[in-house]
Amino acid sequence: MGIDTGPPIDPRGQLNRLLDEDPADLYENAPCGYVSTLPDGTVVKVNRTFCAWTGRPASEVLGGRFQDLLDIGGRVFHETHLMPLLRMQGAVREIALDVLRVDGSVLPCLLSAVEVRDDDGAAVLVRATLFEATARRRYERELLAAQRAAEASEARARALHGVVSDLAAAISVDDVAAVIVQRSREALRAAGAALVLVEPPRAGTGVDLPGLTLIRSEGVPPPLVDRLRRAAGEQPARGVRSLLLDDRLRAERPAIAAELAAAGFTGLVVVPVAADTRRLGVLIVGIGDVPGGLISLEEPGSRQAIPAADVDLMSTLGRQAGQALERAALHEATARQAERAGFLLDAARLLAAAADVRETVERMAELAVPRLADLCVVDLVTEQGMKRVAARHGDPVRQPLADRLREVQLPPGGTAHPSMQAVLEGRTRWVRDLDDRLLGEITTDPRHVETVRALELGGVISVPFVADGRVLGVVTLCADRRREPFTAADVEVAEQLALQVALVVAKAQRYELDVRTSHTLQANLLPAPPPPVPGLATAVRYLPATHGVDVGGDFYDVVRLPGGQLALVVGDVVGHDITAAATMGQLASVHRALLVDAPAPSAVIDRLQASWPVLGLQRMATALFATLDPATGRLRIASAGHLPPLLLDGGRAEFLPVQPSRMLGAPPAPSPAAEWTGVLPTGATLVLFTDGLVESRTKDLDVGLDRLLAVAASSGSADPDALCDRLLAELTGPHRADDIALLALTRLG
Repeated sequence: MGIDTGPPIDPRGQLNRLLDEDPADLYENAPCGYVSTLPDGTVVKVNRTFCAWTGRPASEVLGGRFQDLLDIGGRVFHETHLMPLLRMQGAVREIALDVLRVDGSVLPCLLSAVEVRDDDGAAVLVRATLFEATARRRYERELLAAQRAAEASEARARALHGVVSDLAAAISVDDVAAVIVQRSREALRAAGAALVLVEPPRAGTGVDLPGLTLIRSEGVPPPLVDRLRRAAGEQPARGVRSLLLDDRLRAERPAIAAELAAAGFTGLVVVPVAADTRRLGVLIVGIGDVPGGLISLEEPGSRQAIPAADVDLMSTLGRQAGQALERAALHEATARQAERAGFLLDAARLLAAAADVRETVERMAELAVPRLADLCVVDLVTEQGMKRVAARHGDPVRQPLADRLREVQLPPGGTAHPSMQAVLEGRTRWVRDLDDRLLGEITTDPRHVETVRALELGGVISVPFVADGRVLGVVTLCADRRREPFTAADVEVAEQLALQVALVVAKAQRYELDVRTSHTLQANLLPAPPPPVPGLATAVRYLPATHGVDVGGDFYDVVRLPGGQLALVVGDVVGHDITAAATMGQLASVHRALLVDAPAPSAVIDRLQASWPVLGLQRMATALFATLDPATGRLRIASAGHLPPLLLDGGRAEFLPVQPSRMLGAPPAPSPAAEWTGVLPTGATLVLFTDGLVESRTKDLDVGLDRLLAVAASSGSADPDALCDRLLAELTGPHRADDIALLALTRLG
C-alpha cells in the first residue's frame, strides 16, 4: 500500500508561468525605483517600489513634478545640471540626489536617466532609475571623515615638524617666541596668538599676582593678557584649556568676555608652556570666525570639548616651546656670563692703568654705563665725611641730571639711602624697586626728588669699597625702568667690580700718602735756595725719578764760610727712596757741621770717610765738594767717586780734571783724597751735577757726557737759570730712571 502524492510537479511549467508574469511584476516590485517623466518633469509613470520608499501612493506621485520630490539642493541641481546634461548627452549615470519622504526625512539615492526623443530629435520622455544609497552614502561620509582626519593629522604633523625645525634654529628667547607664535597661529588658522612668560611674584613689590611678561604678540591685545593674568591669580592653567565667548562666559567673566569681543575673538585656547615639570609660561591662541581651523569654536552658546588630537598637538607644541625656551635662556645666560667676564676683564685693564684715585673712579663710572647700569654714582670716605666724586649716565641727554646728583652729598649716618647703609654696614644693599616711599626717605630736598624722578630709576645696587677691613667708599649702580631689572648675577658682577676698585683705590691712596709724605720730607731735607752772593749768579734744580715715591737721595748745598768763601757740594746717595732721602738728610747735616772750621774739600772727604761707621748711615754715596772765593775766583775741588764738574767759558765746555777717590761709605783709601785747584774766570759758569743728568739704561755713560758737553757749548747763555733749564730740557724726558741734582754758578764781571 502506497501513499498518493498527487500529480507530479512540473518545474519547467512553473518557471514559464513566472516568466509570463515577469515584465509587470519586475517593474512594480523591482529593487529600484522607476520613474518616467515628461520633459518638464511631470511624472507619468512610477513603480510601486519608489512609492513605498517615499511613503506616497502612486496617485499622489503621478501628475506631480519629479523635482518637487527632491530636497532644496536637489531641486537646484535638477534645474542647473541634470536637465542640461540630459539635453546635451541624452543620458546621465549615478547622480546623487536626496528624495524627500512624506514624513520629511531624506532618502539618499543614485539616479540614472535616459531621454527618449522622436524622429525629429525632440525630447518626448525621460526614463529614470533610482537606487537607494543610504549605506553607500554612510560609507562615503565615513570615508570622507577618515580622509579629513588623515589630512588633519598630516597637517598637525607638518605643523609640529615645522615648529621643531624652526625652534632648533632659534638661539634667543625672542627667536623662540616669534617661532611659536607664528607657527601656532598658522597651524590653527587663528586670529591671534601671544606668548607670555610666567614669573613668580617679586618680593617687596606688594604684588601678589604672578608676573606675566608679554614676550611676543600677534593680534592679541595687551589688555586681554592683563585680564587673563588677573583671572589666573596664582594658578595658571596646567592643561590645554578652551575659553568660549558664550552666554556662560558673559555671565561669569564679563570683563574677559568684553575683551574677547573687542578683539574679535570667538574663543581662546590657552596652552601651558613647560619644560619637564617647570611652568615657564602660556601660549594664548585667539580663535576668530575663520572656518577650517584644527580647533573649532564657531558655535556660540555651546561649550565644546577640544578634540583629543588637538589637545595632544597643543600640548606637544607647549612642551617643545618650553624646551626651546630653556635652551635659549641657557644660551643667553651663557652669553651674559661671558659678557660679564669680559666686562670685568676690561675693568681690570682700565683700572690698572689709572694714575690716581680720581682717575680710578672716573674710569670705573665710564665703564659701568651703559654696559652694567644706566647710572653710576661713586662716593668716597674722606676725613671730612662722604664725598661724591663721580656721577655718570649712559645717555648723554641725561648726563646733566647725573651732574645734579654729583652735587648732592650724602648725609652722615642714620639715613635710609642704600649707599650710606652699604657704607655703615659694610655690605651690599639691593633695592629691587625704588618706590615713592623710599624715594621720599633718601632724597634731601625737592630738587633732589625732581632729579631722581626725571631719571626714572627702578633698581638700585650699592656696593661698598672694602680693603683691609676698611670701607673706602661706595659705588651705586641704577637701572631705569626701560632696562631689564637687575638680577642676582648683576649684583655679583657689581661686587666683583667693587672689589677690584677697592684694591686699586687702596693702593692709589697709599701711593698718594707716600707722595705727600715724600714731598714733605723732600721739602724739609733740601736746603733753602742759595744765598745771594755779590759777584755770583747761582741756580739750582732738583728732579726726582719718575717711578717710586717722589723723593730721592740726590742733594746740593751752598754754604757761606768764614772769610767770605763759599762751600759747594753736590751728592748722590745710592737709591731713590725714603731711605736714600733720609741718608741724604743726615749726610747734608753732617757736612754742614764739618764746615765749622772751613776745612779744605779733601779734608771734608777724609773726615766723612772716618766718621761713616759712627754715623751709622745705611747707604753709600758719591759727592763733589768745592770751595770758591767769589772775589778772586779761586776754586778747590775734591771728588768722592763723583762725576767731574763742567766748566763753560766763552762758548767752550770742558770737564775739569778732578781725580776721584773712593765713594763715601766704602773702605777708606790708603791716602788722602786728591784735590784740584784753579780759578773760575770772570763770565765763566761752573756746573755741578749728579749722574741722573747723563746716565741712560740704553746708552753708555760716555755718550751722555759727550751730549752734555755739546748742549752746554751750544747754550749761548751765561745765565745759570737759563742754562739749567736748557740742560734739563735737552738731556731729560718725561720719564727718569734716576734723581737729578744740578748746581750752576756764574762769576760776574
